[in-house]
Amino acid sequence: MKRPRATTRRQLPGSPFNVPSVAPTIETFALDDRVTHDKYGLGRVIGVEDEVAVLVDFGQRTERITSPYHKLYKL
Repeated sequence: MKRPRATTRRQLPGSPFNVPSVAPTIETFALDDRVTHDKYGLGRVIGVEDEVAVLVDFGQRTERITSPYHKLYKL
């Protein structure tokens, strides 16, 4: 008796599992942008490293936040 072969299933065109993944867009920041962070609060961008990190002054502390800038929002 022959063993059944494992075959790959064909996805239907309307299948919810056939959705291509979309890369999230990375926010861009400029000098003197007002921002808010979920942990540190309100701040102002004082330095920008091209799509790598931003340096933000939050008043009592200065933080370097790296890309993709989770929890950092432009006001």
